[in-house]
Amino acid sequence: MKRVKLDKDEEDILASFEKGEWKPVKNMKRETARHRQYARNTLRKDRRVNIRIPSKDLELIQTLAAEDGIPYQTLMGSILHRYVSGRLVERRRQGQRV
Repeated sequence: MKRVKLDKDEEDILASFEKGEWKPVKNMKRETARHRQYARNTLRKDRRVNIRIPSKDLELIQTLAAEDGIPYQTLMGSILHRYVSGRLVERRRQGQRV
């Protein structure tokens, strides 16, 4: 069987589970339906926008998206979502200038 390498957060979750700290919810069907609806509401793409950005920025975004194997529009949407939800963390790429 293939061994999966866990990061620190995943190791903490696994340790917590193995200690028996996790408890099942009372109504699994209802909770599952509720969280599915949360996901649908969060992931729904119901608006279209047009923006102008410098060609170099678009090329960089397209390159990064290609490296991750995702469409560049998906990457742009993810960046915007993380920014507005306060989860975007600034990090300098190697060799990047300000």
